[in-house]
Amino acid sequence: MKNLPMLGLGWVRHARLKPARHAFMYRGLFVRLPMRSARSMRFAPLGLAGRLFGHDRAALVSFHDRDHGLGDGASLAWLEGLLAESGITDADGEIWLHTFPRVFGYGFKPVSFWYCERADGSLRAVLAEVNNTFGERHCYLLAHADGSAIRPGQLLHAAKVFHVSPFNPVLGSYRFRFLARQDRSLARVDYHDAEGCVLETSISGEHRALTTGTLSAALARTGWFTAAVIARIHWHALKLWLKRVPFYTKPTPPSDLVSR
Repeated sequence: MKNLPMLGLGWVRHARLKPARHAFMYRGLFVRLPMRSARSMRFAPLGLAGRLFGHDRAALVSFHDRDHGLGDGASLAWLEGLLAESGITDADGEIWLHTFPRVFGYGFKPVSFWYCERADGSLRAVLAEVNNTFGERHCYLLAHADGSAIRPGQLLHAAKVFHVSPFNPVLGSYRFRFLARQDRSLARVDYHDAEGCVLETSISGEHRALTTGTLSAALARTGWFTAAVIARIHWHALKLWLKRVPFYTKPTPPSDLVSR
């Protein structure tokens, strides 16, 4: 059976533990796209769902290559070159992209995850692609130095080098955990400073075939989700400011697009 595009329906969770507690949880939707399988077919097997879902074209829900990588419309080729440059030559299976789609032409993607598999389906590497509200992007390439597979729930670390929230300094580290299956997924990212955990965040959901029916139902339930992302970012920023959480000015972004 060919790898087919999937629709993810689930939850976005965020909990700040200090210096003031603040938490929220929202329903969300994402797409799970088999990028290598789609290289030649451009998601053609969608059938009637193709009337609602577009690849590099206008549609109610759409995916655009230029929203990822270098922004030149060749995101998969860029990622494959990055893997080769990093010595990850055995990620020769599917590459799944979990990302928020554009809805009604608009999209903001705080984080997307590229799951890079071996031919046997084991997870060799994950690229976490982060965008901030200043139009900047940085990626964290996560893989074991010894080449072993990333197991479900296994802890991976990355030093924080990129400014995302003005309520967190560019210090400390991220701790990543992943569960990526055909039927469901969970990506958890916790931010730690020298004294312990500051933020706990996660994106989780169940995967369903991307059909006219599932897409229509998702739009009816969460069609507002993508447009609301930016509004919610600013709304919760106001709440943090009112709670007197320290504010940090934006530093110069890192010169390298990818941290390894």
